[in-house]
Amino acid sequence: MDGNFSLLTSVRAPLTFIQPGEDKPYNYQYDPPPGVERRGGSYVERLVEIADGRPLRGAFSLDVQGFELLHSPTLANDLYDAEELEKVYRPEIENLVKSVTGADKVLVFDHTIRSNAESQRGVAGVREAVRRVHNDYTDTSAPKRIRDLLPADEAEQRVNKRYAFINVWRPIAGPLEEAPLALADARSLKASDLIASDLIYRDRLGETYAIAHRPDQRWFYFPRMSRDEVVLIKCYDSDPAKAKLSAHTAFDDPTAPAIPRPRESIEVRTIAFWD
Repeated sequence: MDGNFSLLTSVRAPLTFIQPGEDKPYNYQYDPPPGVERRGGSYVERLVEIADGRPLRGAFSLDVQGFELLHSPTLANDLYDAEELEKVYRPEIENLVKSVTGADKVLVFDHTIRSNAESQRGVAGVREAVRRVHNDYTDTSAPKRIRDLLPADEAEQRVNKRYAFINVWRPIAGPLEEAPLALADARSLKASDLIASDLIYRDRLGETYAIAHRPDQRWFYFPRMSRDEVVLIKCYDSDPAKAKLSAHTAFDDPTAPAIPRPRESIEVRTIAFWD
């Protein structure tokens, strides 16, 4: 993999990174109090080389690079339908993550549908693509989220064994042309790149990592993903022998058509547990 990176076709595109500062960044998930900015922190665009990972798709793994691309068709017909998501899609994702990781238990606990067009029209529950480089969980928020989701006795058992937060990301319609995902090779991220950032909800406080730029970070994407493909993204792993986390962001692919197919995607959040 390392020797083949320079041989891959790549694009150059701006990605948005945090600029480290004295104050902790934050992001309100609702309208903040009067006089308070919705988002705190300074961000900057950097032009980054993003390699087409398709020629090496079989060489990526959650435990090394922190992400992988899989062919994984779904039997769900309508991924906007809440009942079909609950009865068909979530069990599919649970079984997929179990199969890929070998985990003893997989908890599917959340999902987000993203469509810029639908979000701008005000469709309930649909969000825009995130265009800031980030990772969803931190050393603090990962065990806290388990304690939020599980009964106290089980949570304490689980946080003392291996667990991993894994997102499963799929285009709802393909081929994906607008706002594909750029994914960071976990091995190219350093602890100093990870800037803890508060995620403020009405009823709880979360924490994510905003990512600072370094020139030797390595970025990949999988152009023109189909509905039958998924990307698995490692958002946190408690096992220090495995890739701890990747990072990701939506970006504008300069090779996309002038009027790209509008992006529609669904990401399902899971936790894999080992006994």
